[in-house]
Amino acid sequence: MNSKGSESLSKTTKSILDKNGIRLNKNLGQNYLIDQNKRDQIINFGNITKDDVVLEIGSGIGTLTIELAKRAKEVIAIEQDSNICKILSRRLKEEKIDNVELINEDALKIEFPKFNKIVSNLPYQISSPITFEFLDYDFDLAVLMYQKEFALRMNGEVGSKNYSRLAAMLYFKCNVEKLTDVSCESFIPKPKVDSTVIKLTPKELTLTNEDFECYSNFTKALFQHRNKKIRNALIDSRHIVSNLDKKEIKKRLNSIENEELIEYLTKRVIVLTPEEILFISKELNPIFND
Repeated sequence: MNSKGSESLSKTTKSILDKNGIRLNKNLGQNYLIDQNKRDQIINFGNITKDDVVLEIGSGIGTLTIELAKRAKEVIAIEQDSNICKILSRRLKEEKIDNVELINEDALKIEFPKFNKIVSNLPYQISSPITFEFLDYDFDLAVLMYQKEFALRMNGEVGSKNYSRLAAMLYFKCNVEKLTDVSCESFIPKPKVDSTVIKLTPKELTLTNEDFECYSNFTKALFQHRNKKIRNALIDSRHIVSNLDKKEIKKRLNSIENEELIEYLTKRVIVLTPEEILFISKELNPIFND
């Protein structure tokens, strides 16, 4: 971070914030990247061309936005903080950049305009819900910065401490690739943890929408109790997969005759592969919802 380029971005960022009397709020995920080398590396990972419409969540004062706009056909920049949004709007006018659609909204509460790539330094506190939101859209690739621990959970191996609902959900939807780590020293205010840049490349979905929705529900139910046995996890999270009461769910589980399914019910959630969760969901869904 001692390179000339890094100092330049750092000085520019601090100057803009000071000039506008802005004090960043770490609790809102307002950690701004001030390492120009890392900023340029992240943008290069996106392979942006003049054919691309890029979605950016949490655009801030435009650290990524302005450089993305120079390469892309269009950038859709979403920023929830209205004061920060005004600053970015002024910067875009000063730079004579007219291919940015700036949206002052909560990214979790709107439908995104059409895009084909995502490049974002995501606000930490919405990492999980916004990633699940992305899975509902078609896109070519996403280059996303997360807290390092969260990034590890995205690609956690079955049975490991990092195996998560997120990893299981991404399994059928995207290839997950770690691109680079980013030191906490590369941000203001300085977060307590390092970050990791992840590339998501969508897979061709081999499941029907109905099967994936069923899989999604069972995955959510199971990973609320990742260390419990499948049977107990489903009883405790029955409201996610069924409208039946606890007594009826137990009765139906006890009446199962499929020996393979019975064996799975005795295993812990954390040891099940995504394919096994899919099998369980397809077998149990009609039993729980006939």
